[in-house]
Amino acid sequence: MTRHSLSLLIAAALASAALAACSRPQADAAAGAASAEAPAAAAPAQAHAADAASAASAQPEAGKAFVAFKIGQLSAAALKDGDIDVANDGKTFAVGRPPAEVAALLSANGQPTDALHLSIQPLLVRSGERTLLFDTGAGNASFARAGRLQDALRASGSEPGQVTDIFISHAHPDHIGGLLTPAGALAFPNATIHLSAPEWAWLQANKDNATLVAAIAPKVQAFAPNAELVPGTVKAVAVDGHTPGHSAYEIASGQERLLYIGDSAHSSIVSVQRPQWTIQFDGDAAKAEASRYALLKRIADGNLHVYAVHFPFPGLGRIKAQGESFVWVPDL
Repeated sequence: MTRHSLSLLIAAALASAALAACSRPQADAAAGAASAEAPAAAAPAQAHAADAASAASAQPEAGKAFVAFKIGQLSAAALKDGDIDVANDGKTFAVGRPPAEVAALLSANGQPTDALHLSIQPLLVRSGERTLLFDTGAGNASFARAGRLQDALRASGSEPGQVTDIFISHAHPDHIGGLLTPAGALAFPNATIHLSAPEWAWLQANKDNATLVAAIAPKVQAFAPNAELVPGTVKAVAVDGHTPGHSAYEIASGQERLLYIGDSAHSSIVSVQRPQWTIQFDGDAAKAEASRYALLKRIADGNLHVYAVHFPFPGLGRIKAQGESFVWVPDL
């Protein structure tokens, strides 16, 4: 999630103080520790009907390690890895704007005004004999309170060795931090690691990632942007600007879709309601801002069901148009 390099992000963060109708999350979660091409949406009426059926039981309790839900016939779970807090100082979110302007927006949405809170929740999907994991959390990254992914995975009923495929949205440390154990071994030893070819090249070019690259290289399958990765189930969706090969993912089962947006948007308030505001984490700010707005518009226009890895846990909901901007409407 850095603008220039992983090390510069961490320093900056510390110095500044962090598709259509898919079923709502179920209530039985265990307690514990773009070129934005958007997929076709199902009819909004179907989406609202499915939402209403389970809305009463969707609220996750504090301390939940995971929240289980369905994508058509696929079983899925939001896995809580941790949290990041980013100071409202004009250096990270809304770069160059007065903190008071950001504070006013946060306050209008009932949020504290001194910092922005980002959750970290990789996505687990079970598809037949395959167990799919989307991103791996922050691991032991110093700028996050994280590293709970494997506990959450086990609480949801899966073991690390059962994960067959990992889909990386991009190579920032809060998304690839869980690829290795603290001892440097593969955290998911039987998994193929999928990331876009431009992102893999960018990761390899960073000398700070030499140890990680050496460990995961035998497992990596790089793909062309927008490639279909699991026929009929997982398709990459390029969303430009955040990193050289940033990808969202469309997950499908029958007529139902879920769009995993990666870091297309970080804050459920600032990124959504003010998509034109510059975010320090974006490598190409102008391109990222244009891609973010285009993706949010496609989501809103199509009433797509979204999984947002950094929005409030469990990160499931929809984006609605609000005047000339947008608003996040969580499932909960």
